[in-house]
Amino acid sequence: MPLTLAEIGEENIIKKIGGKPEVRQHLENLGFVTGGRVHIISAIGGNLIVNVKESRVAISKEMASKIMI
Repeated sequence: MPLTLAEIGEENIIKKIGGKPEVRQHLENLGFVTGGRVHIISAIGGNLIVNVKESRVAISKEMASKIMI
């Protein structure tokens, strides 16, 4: 399921990252890698604030929908 459907406060394992190669590379640079852990902190207007690799990152709903957990 996409990261956008995860519950707030939940920690998940990233199974797959979709999208165009440049989108996947951008997400990888932010710390979203297959097998990595991602913790949902909050959702504001569909956009997500997550903890990934001990960093807090805000991502858009479109980007979050490309991350499968």
